[in-house]
Amino acid sequence: MKYKPLPFYLTIKQSEVHGLGLFSLTEIPKDTTIGMTHIEIENDLIRTPLGGFINHADKSNCVKKKHNNKWFLKTNEDIKANQELTLTYDLYKP
Repeated sequence: MKYKPLPFYLTIKQSEVHGLGLFSLTEIPKDTTIGMTHIEIENDLIRTPLGGFINHADKSNCVKKKHNNKWFLKTNEDIKANQELTLTYDLYKP
């Protein structure tokens, strides 16, 4: 088994949104579950490598879906190759 922090079809590179961002290397269809971004353990929310590089956008092309104590990133539109994946931030409790 080999450790891979991101799915094979994603990469991290310079973003026009902010700093580094998460980009597709291939087309990704709408409603594709990309992977786990966060896990909730007791009162802590722990971010995975996938969750660490997705940038905020008010009109994002991904959403987060919760299943038990895990949060997953899912596309809400078709993603083009070399397109940045974005998410509307509202996960953290103040």
